[in-house]
Amino acid sequence: MFTIGDFARHGRVSVRMLRHYDATGLLRPAHVDPASGYRYYTAAQLARLNRIIALKDLGFVLQQVRDIVDERVGVEELHGMLRLRRAELESARAAAEARLVQVEARLRAIESEGHMPTNDVVIKSVPAVRVAELTATAASFGPEDVGPVIGPLYDELFRCLGSAGITPTGPGVAYYEDAPEGGGRISVHAAVQVSAPLQDGAFRVLDLPPLGQAATIVHRGSMDTVIPTAQTLARWTDANGYRSNGYPREVNLECPGNADDWVTELQAPVTRA
Repeated sequence: MFTIGDFARHGRVSVRMLRHYDATGLLRPAHVDPASGYRYYTAAQLARLNRIIALKDLGFVLQQVRDIVDERVGVEELHGMLRLRRAELESARAAAEARLVQVEARLRAIESEGHMPTNDVVIKSVPAVRVAELTATAASFGPEDVGPVIGPLYDELFRCLGSAGITPTGPGVAYYEDAPEGGGRISVHAAVQVSAPLQDGAFRVLDLPPLGQAATIVHRGSMDTVIPTAQTLARWTDANGYRSNGYPREVNLECPGNADDWVTELQAPVTRA
């Protein structure tokens, strides 16, 4: 047998934690000396300790841990609980990584303040273009809200075009409008250039109107990191006597598998102030 100190060292836990597990009935000592009150554990109890720690690390509360290690939960139910918890942790990790990307984008935007571009922005006219599109609503214009909406929209759009036998003839064009329901919500249009008859069915084919005057800038990288580029465009627009006249379009010039290698042109409609 092991003293509580030895058992704690072998189990890589604290003595205080073992005492707590004893008090709650989660892990009782194999033997308690009636005279001294010293606790003693066996090597076989390491298996139970390992399960307790693993389940706690997965986020289960002590009552759930007790039910599982005492085999009050069947194997299939246990597997289901573990799969669900794994999915929750993966979702939380993805959300944390997305927030980190946005924090880094904001930091880059802050670092670029006061550095006015001279050659990055081009004023030009944008001709009308025929596109096929699907539309959905995002909670805001922030990348953290737009990204989870526009990605699935494009996946579904290309699936629909494939089923209809329509091949895109040009790049994707994402554009945005204030949603009819208001509240800061945004109508997200995931579009791609096509040469097909106008239609309004499983997807819509329409002629996207021209932009008489657009301030344009090229963004390189994932659209999750677009904020510094978009704010560079905004600063240039204000400094050069123009007024923004709507949300910028996003024309996907290059979209390889790695989003960090994307090349996207922002086309912001402007008028002279």
